[in-house]
Order: sequence, then C-alpha cells, then structure tokens
Amino acid sequence: MMDPREVKTAADARRIVEERGLDDVKVGLFDVDGVMRGKYMCREKFFGALDHGFGFCDVVLGWDSNDQLYENIGVQYTGWHTAYPDAPVRVLPHSCREVPFEPGMLLFICEFAPPAHSICPRGALQRVLERAERLGFDAYAAFEYEFFLFDETPDSIREKGYRNLKPITPGFFGYSMLRNSVHAELHRDLLDLARRMDFPIEGLHTETGPGVLEAALQVDRAAEAADKAALFKTFTKVWAQRNNLMATFMAKWSDDYPGQSGHIHMSLRHKDGSGSAFHDPAQPNNIGRLQRHFIAGQQRLMPELLAMLAQTVNAYSRLVPGFWAPTHATWAVDNRTAALRVIPGSDKVQRVEFRLGSADANPYIALAAALGAGLWGIEHALEPEDELVGNAYAQAHPQSLTLPPTLRDAALALRGSDAARQLFGEAFVEHYAGTRLWEAREFARHITDWELQRYFEII
Repeated sequence: MMDPREVKTAADARRIVEERGLDDVKVGLFDVDGVMRGKYMCREKFFGALDHGFGFCDVVLGWDSNDQLYENIGVQYTGWHTAYPDAPVRVLPHSCREVPFEPGMLLFICEFAPPAHSICPRGALQRVLERAERLGFDAYAAFEYEFFLFDETPDSIREKGYRNLKPITPGFFGYSMLRNSVHAELHRDLLDLARRMDFPIEGLHTETGPGVLEAALQVDRAAEAADKAALFKTFTKVWAQRNNLMATFMAKWSDDYPGQSGHIHMSLRHKDGSGSAFHDPAQPNNIGRLQRHFIAGQQRLMPELLAMLAQTVNAYSRLVPGFWAPTHATWAVDNRTAALRVIPGSDKVQRVEFRLGSADANPYIALAAALGAGLWGIEHALEPEDELVGNAYAQAHPQSLTLPPTLRDAALALRGSDAARQLFGEAFVEHYAGTRLWEAREFARHITDWELQRYFEII
C-alpha cells in the first residue's frame, strides 16, 4: 500500500484514497494568525478539487483568531462590502499525511489560489522563495518551539478564568532527565506523532519553567519547513488535548517565567550544487561575503518587519531585557543575547539563528520576513553593524537597531516599508498590516487585571 509521504501528484492522491477505500479526507489551510482551518471532504468532491480546486469562504482571511471580523481598519480584500464569497483554493498533493488519531484518515494542506494568493501567508513565503531561486539559491530552515503543557482542559482553563493553572510539572528544571524519564510515555508519544506525520523532532527537552518543553524540528527546504512547523503547532495542541492536557504556544503566559520563542535556523545553498552560500573557511568564523550581506539585510529590516515576527500584542511582553529574547536588531557569533546568532561550522552547519520570533507567530509569515530580509541584504550588498560582543542587554545600541515597542508601532512601520512591499507584495502588506492594527485596537478596548488591581481603589 502506498505511503502518504510518497504522494506527489494528483494521480498519486487519487490512488492512495482509493487504496484505502476512504469515503472522506481532511483538507485544511492556515489563516493569517497561523490557525489551521479545514473540514472533512467527501471522496468525489476531493477528486474534483485535485483537478480544479474548490471554494473556501474567504472570511478566514477576514477575521481574527477569535473569529471576529476585521472592520474599519482599511482591509479591502474581503469584508461586508464583498459579502464574503468563496475564494479559490488548491490542494497540495505532496502534503499528504496520515492522521494517527484517525486510522487510515488522510490530511492534505491547501493554499489560496489567485487572487487571494496575494494575501495568503503561504503565498507570501512563496514569493520570497521565488526571489531566492532567481538569485540562484535553495533556502533551508528549521524551527524551534517552546511550549507549556498544563494539566488542564479547554473547559477548566475557562472555568478558572485562565488563573491558577496547573503545569504538568512544578518548578524550574531545564534539560531535566528526571522530568523526561518520569513522563517518558508522553515524550515518546509526541516524538512518535511527529515522525508519523512527518514533522520530525530533532531534539526534545524540558526548558526553564514549570511544564515547558522545547522541540527542535529537523531542517528541510524552506517551504516544507514552514509546512512542518505549522502542522507541529496544530497537532501538538491536538495531541495534548487528546491526553487531557493543554499546550500553549502563547508568547508569554505569565509574568513569572520567560516567554516562549519560535527561533528559526536558516541557510542558503547554491542551486548549481557548489555548496553553502554562507560558508567560507578563509574568513573569521567561516562567515562568507553572502552570509555577511544576509545578516546585514536581516538586521537592517528587522525594525520594519517586526510585525511579521512579533505578531500579537502579547509577543511584545516577551521582548524585555534578561528574558532570553532580543531587544535590538543585533548580531553576534554564538551569542544568545543577540537577535541574530551566527552558528559557524562546516559547509553543512554554517547558518543563522533568527531569535526574535515568538512561538505564537505564523510560521509562513515569520519565515517570509526573516528569509526575505536576508535576501534583500544580498541583493543590495549591505554590510552589517559591528558584531555584538558580550551581553546585549547591558549595552547601548544605535537608534537604527531599536525595535518598535508595540504591535501598533510595528504595524505602522510595516505599512510604511518600501522593502516589505517589494518583498511580499503591496496587497499582502496592506492586508496584513491592517490585521495587526486591528489586533492592537482590540487590545486597547479592554481593561487588564493589572489596571484593576493598581487603580481601582487607590487612584
């Protein structure tokens, strides 16, 4: 019987569905916030969709993560003024995977076709990868995610008002052999899920904080790496809930613990087969000319593209000194206080770790921003600022390296970025920046617990 990961074409997809005698399959795509939206589709409709695509209500590009419609923020593509019609969607046969929780069931990733492709997160990444190809590069990436596991359910966290939640383990215990041995079945179950659904985990360990884990996904070509990251986040949450647990990828859920990162490791290789575009053993730390330009582009555009990397109001709570997240667009060699950590090594190993993004970010959008900025640096032969030495938090930095302090500021910077419009397209920048302004506005309408506790009686 055909293995799901052997499926490459529409004909293959038909064959595997027929072999398994499936009456239905699962299809899904990722919205602006990286949430997977989808449904079951009957065999006949799926076969037709393989050839001609199908329609998916474009409201998924016109609402937020709480299904609230974007209104009065300048979003033009969809809204009440268009009456939320279906948008064309195409099935990606090569994304076929078995869903371990549903024996025999198959899942296919989809993406929006034109014209919605212009604002589709996966479409934004595709435009960056086409730029890389024109420049003669194959792009590779690997995502690392931190996430907390709680002994809670979707009902219990709401009943508790998201307070006094119980992590699966107490205390601070990073890299703990005790914790991963006591909970060995859970760890192995997650590792097995990742292998079976082809988003394999290279390393899994406890991090600093109660109930927090870090998973490093294996490197792959950039498009596939983003697919795997998006599936990892989705099905880790599914796996947790099926085990009567809750997983959160929220950037910072507590004042007491470090935030949760979504680091991205990136490298470029020459399409002609001549090896790494970054590695040059004749240079210090093997940093070749192209890697230097790549770093410079990432550094230069980081303030303008921050809204694509720190995508929620909550993400800005993570970007504070001393909490393992960068506060300026700095770079250094093997320095975890910098935003860009250059990891020197062999032709195969030489890469850049982009440490700015948080775990809540949409993998397609975050990778598009990080990779696109690096390519911009190569195209314009930019040179980076001086390498950071020592503790970035304890040093003053040039004003040009300062990051916008809020999501609203970051969204306005993105909207005003000529580089972003050239990299991702006018339509995407306008639409995405509008959605982030909506998110900031929604937050501004609400009163926080901190405000009540601080002002209610005393002021």
